[in-house]
Amino acid sequence: MKNTIEMKTIDLNTLKQNYLKPRAKFSHKGDFGHVFVIGGEVGMAGAVKMAGEAALRTGAGLVSVLTQPQHAAMLNATRPELMTPRCLQADDLHGVTARASVLAIGPGLGRLQWGQKLFAESLKITKPKIIDADALWFLSRDKAKNDSWILTPHPGEAAQLLNITTTAVQAHRQQTVQALQIKYGGVVILKGAGTLVYDGKHPVHICEAGNPGMASGGMGDVLTGIIAGLVAQKIPLFEAACLGVILHTAAGDLSAQKAGERGMLATDLFDELRSLIN
Repeated sequence: MKNTIEMKTIDLNTLKQNYLKPRAKFSHKGDFGHVFVIGGEVGMAGAVKMAGEAALRTGAGLVSVLTQPQHAAMLNATRPELMTPRCLQADDLHGVTARASVLAIGPGLGRLQWGQKLFAESLKITKPKIIDADALWFLSRDKAKNDSWILTPHPGEAAQLLNITTTAVQAHRQQTVQALQIKYGGVVILKGAGTLVYDGKHPVHICEAGNPGMASGGMGDVLTGIIAGLVAQKIPLFEAACLGVILHTAAGDLSAQKAGERGMLATDLFDELRSLIN
């Protein structure tokens, strides 16, 4: 492992200028990709709903959510723009994701057999992936490596992935994000105050935006959806990760400026997000 790592601050304005340009007049939804969110074990439908809506709010053309069947009606009623295809068995995943541009797996996935089978099957699908939440828990046991995914661990999940302590992760965040990338490949986002993004090619990028009000449930699900929405729009993985992180934190800062940090909800970011990407 390198003793020193070059660091660079994520710059929102530069990324927006390069990757969020005005859309062509005759654009259609097919131009902006299809996000496929996988998760939402019984009792955790909110996680996939937030991830799916975040992908829509970021500009994805289509978003499908594969979740437990009993959640489909709620998702259709409360966010009708989300599609909820049927997938009775994990083996069906290949068929229902055939037209997906990117998979986002993990929000509310759970650690039971249902989630484990979906995670295992998702690894066989050769599409870009965002791996989050309980999917990271399965990954820590699978030890797969892939250059076409983005991992989004918080410090506790990073500790599981490397079999070290959370204290060690926080004490050596730069070295941790590098070690994760070496072990698992792709792009790694180490979340927390001063979120880091690293892909083994570019310098480690650090996000200096964000605030303590964002330490609440669902924020990670929204980040996953934002990044998936950007990848669906054909933004390269590393740049999508950096842009997703800075959009997420900047939206949190705008929300805090309007109403304060305490009591901020993950869904409060949606209105701010839309203003930031336009």
